[in-house]
Amino acid sequence: MTTTEYVTDYTTLLIDYYDIEYGDDLCQKTHVIEFGALFTPVLFSIVAILSLFGNILVLIVLIRYENLKSLTNTFILNLAISDLFFTLGLPFWAQYHVQGWTFGDTVCKTVNFIFYVGFYSSGILLIMMTAHRYIAVMNPLSDIVSTTGKYSIVASAIIWVLSLVAASPALIFTEVKESNYCTNKDSFWTVWGIYQQNALFLLSSVVFIFCYSQIICKLLRPTAQRRKNKTLKLIFILMVVFFVGWVPYNVVIFMQSFSYMPQPAAESKIVALNCESQKRLDYALNISRIFAFSHCCLNPVFYVFVGVKFKNHLKKMLKSFSHNNSHNVSIRNRNSRLTITSVTSGEELSL
Repeated sequence: MTTTEYVTDYTTLLIDYYDIEYGDDLCQKTHVIEFGALFTPVLFSIVAILSLFGNILVLIVLIRYENLKSLTNTFILNLAISDLFFTLGLPFWAQYHVQGWTFGDTVCKTVNFIFYVGFYSSGILLIMMTAHRYIAVMNPLSDIVSTTGKYSIVASAIIWVLSLVAASPALIFTEVKESNYCTNKDSFWTVWGIYQQNALFLLSSVVFIFCYSQIICKLLRPTAQRRKNKTLKLIFILMVVFFVGWVPYNVVIFMQSFSYMPQPAAESKIVALNCESQKRLDYALNISRIFAFSHCCLNPVFYVFVGVKFKNHLKKMLKSFSHNNSHNVSIRNRNSRLTITSVTSGEELSL
């Protein structure tokens, strides 16, 4: 079956689902669903591949070259693991947009749970890393800056416990409904999830704006270090990427939350206007979600490999890999020459 046929079948299934749920208030979203089914799987797949490559590379570099007891490295390690958790859900959502949910109720719950554990842990980690960077710049002699050992373990435990608690509704209140639709059991938990994401975004925004504005003010002083221009550029890029990625997405899901609340009876003209508004929001969600979810493949770039130390580690690892390959090729070539020599001389030689 072709992709177009899959999209057509899935569109029909979703229209049937809306008909069952809303009856006479059916809002035809055929074109919106087709739009999502054509573009979302491709873009999710690209993000997933880049994220897997970048975050696995971060883990390899950390394990081979870094002290994992350091609080800074603990944050980076957890961020890479968090992004990998988040990435695991993307192939399922890519398939979902083409065929509907075909993996069953248990997988629906599990994928949602793992996906949101990655989502919330990533947000919490970015908050803690920003606060840690703020303390390192504003008070470099603080004990928190050089913290190692058990404090790193405690920090990791707090991050993952909070993330597991925040994601737990997805494990409990998610199910597969008619027409292969993996969603929340009722609208209350959908709205709850939206506002929970909005709250994390607002908290992250406050921390980002406060910490980085203070860091910028300090770096702009005449006594600041010579590398301040590079640091300022990085902070500016971090803030732009964060807000461009997350502001549209959070605004869209917040506006969509109103559609899940009980609606009073309305005239057909008002219903039609509401339907058009919902379609525009659905288009906006399909686009803004790509920008927001791409954070899992951008984090390794902005939070790890822009640093001189990690770039040096990466170069060292690539050189080591290249050297090993060259050494193996040299051995194979030497073995080939020895084999040829032994054959031409009429001798048998086992190598």
